[in-house]
Amino acid sequence: MVNSSLLTAELRLRHRTVLRNVYMWMTLGLSSTAIVAWWVSKSPGFIEALYGRGVVPIILLSLGIVVLVIMLSRNIMRMSVGGAIGGFLLYSVLNGLLCSFVFIMYTSYAVFQAFAVSAGMFAAMSLWGLATKRDLSGWGHYLFMGLIGLIIAGVVGMFIGGETYRFLYSAVGVVLFTALTAYDTQMIKRMSDDASVDGADFTRLSILGALKLYLDFINIFLFMLRLFGRRN
Repeated sequence: MVNSSLLTAELRLRHRTVLRNVYMWMTLGLSSTAIVAWWVSKSPGFIEALYGRGVVPIILLSLGIVVLVIMLSRNIMRMSVGGAIGGFLLYSVLNGLLCSFVFIMYTSYAVFQAFAVSAGMFAAMSLWGLATKRDLSGWGHYLFMGLIGLIIAGVVGMFIGGETYRFLYSAVGVVLFTALTAYDTQMIKRMSDDASVDGADFTRLSILGALKLYLDFINIFLFMLRLFGRRN
């Protein structure tokens, strides 16, 4: 009984510590993205380089970001701590370049409003995923299929367009990534159960969790902005 109580207390402490570091790295990544996006939006030279030369620069940047995030997601637990940190920060900066359109296309009030609502939804679902006794692992298959469907719908939307289609597409995106927030939080909690006490593994696990939750939050924010944002 004593050993069981000690083990439970140790797991709770590990959960708190891992999640605290996950949220810390996530906040650092989001802050880096926001600063870079704002700075680029105020720089005519960068705006011309990204948006004044057709779609090629944006496509290349987007592909580079996708490749980087896939590499990080698959290999981060085998990378050096410095490589994991550097890769995550590089991803945050590159995403800031891509997200600079937020400060160009939308009013400051719209950006703040979308951020505040997204932060509230993210916090509520992340806390629920942490506290609930319900096993959310069964959601994984459906969430993955939902992501595939969302990507296909996004491609189709390039040709169909229409305000109603875009509204429904954005609403589904908000719901999907809100559910992913709860799912990923619980999965991070479970991964921390199996994590070794080694400091390097602890840091890599924290950055991997931060990457997952970063992706959830940034997508909730962007879809929320598409839903209700007032454009300049």
